[in-house]
Amino acid sequence: MIKIDSHIHFWKYHPIKDAWITDEMEVLKSDYMPDDLLHQMNDAGIEQGVLVQADQSENENDFLLTIAKQHPSFVAVVGWVDFRSNNIEERLACYAKNNLMKGFRHIVQSEPDLNFLLKPSFMNGIALLKKYNFSYDVLIYPRHLDIALEFCKAFSDQKLIIDHIGKPDIKNRNFTDWKKKIKEFKSMDHVGCKLAGLVTEADWNHWKVDDFKEVIDFCLSVFGPNRMMFGSDWPVCKVGGSYKQVCAIVEQHISKLTEVEQAAIWGNTCRDFYNIN
Repeated sequence: MIKIDSHIHFWKYHPIKDAWITDEMEVLKSDYMPDDLLHQMNDAGIEQGVLVQADQSENENDFLLTIAKQHPSFVAVVGWVDFRSNNIEERLACYAKNNLMKGFRHIVQSEPDLNFLLKPSFMNGIALLKKYNFSYDVLIYPRHLDIALEFCKAFSDQKLIIDHIGKPDIKNRNFTDWKKKIKEFKSMDHVGCKLAGLVTEADWNHWKVDDFKEVIDFCLSVFGPNRMMFGSDWPVCKVGGSYKQVCAIVEQHISKLTEVEQAAIWGNTCRDFYNIN
């Protein structure tokens, strides 16, 4: 069983570029680079990782692609492009020449327009991804799930993954609306979800492993193991837990599954989704 972490960030901290890091996230106000993580991955039995953009710039793409080229453990990059730009196809064609670039995402959760995903200019860019065999990570809050459902229906032949299982309110155990909307994705075979970002949505200082059982079990009932993948969301997860703890949460909750089902969540779904050889 090859274990892959589908959601890793690296950065060299800058207070303006990384203004999303608030004072309560003080632990994140540092540089986080491969040497800070590789030994933790090894200790947890995680062999490979996917690097995901945290800054919306093509400089971020260069930064992550350079790291992936230098470190064989990092086998894929999810970058950023401006899908609304007039030269979007040119940019996608350029990145298609790099076999480490596997997909893209946009930080939709921070956009003031709730309907951002459905803007024609944005959708025009997304429509070009399949031509270049790229995936798209859907980063949203629960309030965006209705819009995300419409978005995913519009791109039924495009590989899509919902980051952080749509960020349910684990801290307050407020799952009713999230469940109602997430279950609508059950029949959409082209849409999966990442078991990532769990501790960041929990009570950072007082969570228990059992706090995550309900949402993980519900995702299993909706997506099934073949549409789910593990992600640490490191180092963002450090606001609520260590790398080892994040891995242990998923390990405990999927231990009841068959070996084949566990292998899907730990690596096979990620490998297939991101076309990792």
